[in-house]
Amino acid sequence: MPTDRTTDFLRELLVRQLTTWLPAALHRSRRATVAVAGADASSAEAALRLVSGHGDQVRGRQVTVLLLSAAADLPARLGPIEAELPAEVTVHLLPGDPYRLPVAVKAAGAAGAPLFSFVDLPGAVTPKLLTAATNGRAGELLLHTGDSARDVLLSAGFPLVAEVAPVLPDGVPAGVLAFGSRSDRSLEAVREALWAVGADLGVRYRDPLDPTGTTVDVVGEPDLEPLAHELLAELRAGGSRPVTELRRHTLTATVYRAADANQALADLLDAGEVRRERESGRLAGDEIITAAR
Repeated sequence: MPTDRTTDFLRELLVRQLTTWLPAALHRSRRATVAVAGADASSAEAALRLVSGHGDQVRGRQVTVLLLSAAADLPARLGPIEAELPAEVTVHLLPGDPYRLPVAVKAAGAAGAPLFSFVDLPGAVTPKLLTAATNGRAGELLLHTGDSARDVLLSAGFPLVAEVAPVLPDGVPAGVLAFGSRSDRSLEAVREALWAVGADLGVRYRDPLDPTGTTVDVVGEPDLEPLAHELLAELRAGGSRPVTELRRHTLTATVYRAADANQALADLLDAGEVRRERESGRLAGDEIITAAR
């Protein structure tokens, strides 16, 4: 079972990511579905409050909220919030474990519309669950599990996958957080949310596949030397790359943010380790970066 600190961390991350995702989803579609599966009652309540708080953007659209939870007190906790929801929001509260997500998504008629799933999974990641979360090509998944899920998310059809292993202030590991998407913007948003919540709660991050277990402190100015080494190694191994690809590599292969990639590249340019395509100015996304040697 998650500790109280892990629960607090997951709840704050869910709220921050939904704050970014929901307005964007409603901007591009008249239907959207939010699924929260396996989370504690406070996280489900927080998600519904956030949807309620976006009432103006929900008007004229259809939002479905799926809550899969075993918490016995959840109906009573959600009642006052549901009473204030606009008519365009439909809430389905289903008792049970997160493995019921495929049934819930199908019953809600979520196919073809944006779907955001937050899943706190106590056991193994199953292909059936991930297929439901992809929702064809319209799904994004924020997954909390016990081990790296990168390979299974890629196999399920998420082309962009990022993951970090949070370490609580007392040094206790808090599992692995994985995010699957098709959107670079969503990838950037979830990483920004991770760093913001980490800074607020004193959580550090490490790469779950890093055998050294090195953690990165996200409070204040980060140490970018490890990122600079990673980007230089990537350029030497794979050849010249545009800045956009190096930013994406930062998000999918490290615990750093996209903005950190720009600063790390600037540091490498100052040190003469890499060359840029243009002589001066801001590093544009299409600018080609080449290892100097």
